[in-house]
Amino acid sequence: MEAFSDEAAKLTAELAGSTPARIGVGRCGTRPLTRTALQLRMDHAAAVDSVYGVVAPELLKEMGLFTVETLSGSKERYLRRPDLGRRLTDEGAALIREKCIMKPQVQVVVSDGLSAAATCANIRDVYPALLDSLAAYGLQTGTPFFVKNGRVACMDHIGEILQPDVLVMLIGERPGLVTAQSMSAYMGYRPRFGTLESDRNVISNIHARGTQPVEAGAHIGTMLAAMLEQKRSGTSLVL
Repeated sequence: MEAFSDEAAKLTAELAGSTPARIGVGRCGTRPLTRTALQLRMDHAAAVDSVYGVVAPELLKEMGLFTVETLSGSKERYLRRPDLGRRLTDEGAALIREKCIMKPQVQVVVSDGLSAAATCANIRDVYPALLDSLAAYGLQTGTPFFVKNGRVACMDHIGEILQPDVLVMLIGERPGLVTAQSMSAYMGYRPRFGTLESDRNVISNIHARGTQPVEAGAHIGTMLAAMLEQKRSGTSLVL
């Protein structure tokens, strides 16, 4: 029985060491340990803060990104009406037409999505690495910008306006209790209204403890180059 307990403890330790999930954290009677309960509350608070947070204008200026908004208007409407986050305001669409290069080879868009903290934590590493990767492939980029309260499918509205060959949206993921700073990169070949989710590709879990931001930026460039070469994206893309 003691040997079995030792083996079980070893396996539990190995499992706990292989994942950030809360495994083998112990308990006191029917309740979690105090340190576990406090950590859980702290991580939950960080997740809530990331959803309701904002990306500092100073950071957007530093990255050379102007801002447009979706029809959501407020964070509360954004959360309750996902459809409004898929369309830009008329003012935003007009600003894009005014400031952006039309029909670019590669269009880069950044959005807070469901985690402003993800944008703040990763954009300084992901974006320069992406630009370096695109330059290495000899690809031309359009005018980047930031979408406030954006959903993934607003890339289709942007595609209708700018008509890029490929578009990548760097967007904050829904936060969890492991991290509130996870970003995703959604990509598509000629996104337009009616694009199916199966026509998109994504690199997810971009953060310091997941897919490293610099590595992700480089890989995004590789995927975009493949889309341009094959003239397709999504499940039919061969990598």
